Amino acid sequence: MITAKNLHKYYDSLHVLKGVDLHIKKGEIVSIVGASGAGKTTLLQILGTLDLPAKQNDTVLEINGASVLNLKDKELSKFRNEHLGFIFQFHQLLPEFTALENVCIPGFIAKRNKNEVEEEAKKLLDFLGLSHRINHKPNELSGGEQQRVAVARALINKPSIIFADEPSGNLDTASAENLHQLFFKLRDEFGQTFVIVTHNEELANMADRKLVMVDGQISNHL
Repeated sequence: MITAKNLHKYYDSLHVLKGVDLHIKKGEIVSIVGASGAGKTTLLQILGTLDLPAKQNDTVLEINGASVLNLKDKELSKFRNEHLGFIFQFHQLLPEFTALENVCIPGFIAKRNKNEVEEEAKKLLDFLGLSHRINHKPNELSGGEQQRVAVARALINKPSIIFADEPSGNLDTASAENLHQLFFKLRDEFGQTFVIVTHNEELANMADRKLVMVDGQISNHL
């Protein structure tokens, strides 16, 4: 599903990732933990093709059998839209659009049929317990509801991998627990792979595997 070898990343003279190797299997929920500045978000962004690693002859990043480092910008954008979903700490919902419209946006970007996308979005929002909120805009939704809309948006194109960066960091305890349980329910229902950067120990320990990052490297696999 994801194979990465010798990932390095520099920001000017700062060496953030120092030769990361990892392999993530289909349907696996993997958490990435570590102190602030350890390189967790940088790694997630590179695995999610939102950023590129430093060019090294032996660097490899394969997702779903595709060598993504060899894709041109347009090919990479298309690959990302079709195969990957993203959930961020600060939902990133567009304030002028309703919950339904926010969920539909990646489907429209993929040039899918409008009616088909809207039907799929309604099903996802219903699955997430938001069928009564589909016409509400983000400022009319609670934090937990906004995050569930963001989850539905991440799922609309049926991606094989969901990348989540501190997905429950902005939620109260009850909403965070609901979101954590939801990830496992989604994996069981849809077979998605999840890669989650989190400071939440409970979520990290629920994962199939916990990767601990220290100073730009994965120090152990739990």
